[in-house]
Amino acid sequence: MTRTASLQAINCTACGAGLDLLGGGRVTTHICPYCATELDARDDYRALRKFSDMPRPDTPFSLGQTGKIMGVDWTIIGTLGHREDWGGKSWTWVEHQLYSPTHGYAWLTVEDGHLTYARRVRGAPQALWISERWVETAENVPHVSHRGETFKYLQTTKSRLTFAEGEFTWAPNVGEATTTISAMSPGAMLDFSETGSEREIYRSTYLPHGATMKAFGLAPKDLVPRGVHALQPYKAGENTDFLAFASTVAAAACLVIAITFSALPGFQILAPTTLSTASLPQEVSFDITDDSKLAGIRLNSNVSNAWSYYEMELTDPEDAPVFEAGRTVEYYYGREDGENWSEGSRTTALYFRPPGTGTYTLSIDQPETGTWGTTNIRPATDVTVSARQGMSSGFWMYVLFAGFAAIAVLTYGRRHYHRMRRWKHSDWDDD
Repeated sequence: MTRTASLQAINCTACGAGLDLLGGGRVTTHICPYCATELDARDDYRALRKFSDMPRPDTPFSLGQTGKIMGVDWTIIGTLGHREDWGGKSWTWVEHQLYSPTHGYAWLTVEDGHLTYARRVRGAPQALWISERWVETAENVPHVSHRGETFKYLQTTKSRLTFAEGEFTWAPNVGEATTTISAMSPGAMLDFSETGSEREIYRSTYLPHGATMKAFGLAPKDLVPRGVHALQPYKAGENTDFLAFASTVAAAACLVIAITFSALPGFQILAPTTLSTASLPQEVSFDITDDSKLAGIRLNSNVSNAWSYYEMELTDPEDAPVFEAGRTVEYYYGREDGENWSEGSRTTALYFRPPGTGTYTLSIDQPETGTWGTTNIRPATDVTVSARQGMSSGFWMYVLFAGFAAIAVLTYGRRHYHRMRRWKHSDWDDD
């Protein structure tokens, strides 16, 4: 039973089970999936040793399955189970060795329901290596460059092999520990793996879930991804980029218009008139000649560590009520822990759309007032009222700005949030 190109099946030399030979001429080891015996493919499939108590990993893929990845037909020839324990937590994943008569060997990895594809990096320069010592002693995040890509350190994994079956180009040793240092670029990952005295570099990319499952004859629901994988690319909608750009431009335009409208001062129709609070209620009159735009009334009161509530009633030239409204003016200040502080304002305003031109009468009263604290108190002794017409309001443009800005932030933010979740897998600590 020496391995030849025409040999397609054997019987296990330990248990007699029929085994398909799928992995090509570079296979050195075949682990029987029925009795877990390691067979030497270079020595008439002589039984070498038997693995026991190997928990079968959770994977929908099996030996002999074929599928297309990146335009190449692959066959699953081997399955490895890995486990990492750290800080009271455990992580498991499954690696399936792939074989193609035209492209050699590769890996299909199943981790948290996500699928990645890896191939060994051959002919890499000696400098292309991130060591554990470099990671432990570096003040800044280690990174390397390879074929125009920059890979930044992601994490260090110390795992052990828990399961093995099928054909391999080396002899897996269940229980053997592997240290893997991973570095990531925007679209790929380099894994620097060290097992005993062996060192290998693999380049991994993320596989589309549904298409890959269907390529191997499986239903997408047979494997459900959990969370965001470190290699998982951001999946934008068909019009996401246009929506982000258009909402940003629209938000900027609305903000400019809103600021412009808000900055239009209008024309004064009532000069600042000071009224004693002791003489309230009182009436003041002003003439409106432009009823096509907003008019505004402004109150200023000389309160300090006090508040004052004013009631206002405005009537039009026909003595019909236009509105009844109330405004509170309050201002507080002091010094605490060596710092000065203040809050509130001595000024308030309201705006309205005049129903017509003519003379309007404003009645002002002060039904309530009060003080706060015990120092620097000055209750309102007077109130100053003024009025303007021909004003513009940017309120609704500010509302539109907020809406478009929210869309832009949400659109760009989802991409940023996805990137944050990808790099959440990193164990780098800047401290």
